[in-house]
Amino acid sequence: MSRIFAILPLAISLFLLVSPVVRAIDVHYCEKNAEYEVKVKEVDISPNPISPGEPATFTISANTGREISSGKLVIEVSYFGWHVHSETHDLCTETTCPIQSGDFLVSHSQVLPGYTPPGSYLLKMKMLDAQKELTCIKFSFDIGLRSSVADI
Repeated sequence: MSRIFAILPLAISLFLLVSPVVRAIDVHYCEKNAEYEVKVKEVDISPNPISPGEPATFTISANTGREISSGKLVIEVSYFGWHVHSETHDLCTETTCPIQSGDFLVSHSQVLPGYTPPGSYLLKMKMLDAQKELTCIKFSFDIGLRSSVADI
């Protein structure tokens, strides 16, 4: 009986190594009590974790109560608390404009440089129209080790 208990931690460790890991993206608004016009429902990152030098897609499911004809996305990325990257995109290149009242998706794909260090990153995204901030969210994402398949 004690032999089974001795093998149990090894069996659990092996199971965790070979089973797929499902990670929910925990999204927070930048200001806890703010009343943003655009409500973010979820963020999907594919693949997760991201591999440097490989394409990654961030898809944001959101909802708005009014039509949005134009705007921009301002993205800031931090690594261990240090600001490492900023970029601004035209909202209408990341979704179809005008955005109608109701549910919509914002999707952005890009390839991170092969030299991107692995680890946990924090992304802050603001969605703005000409007059004001429509929403502001923060979430963490992981960058894994570079795939050895890409080196073949």
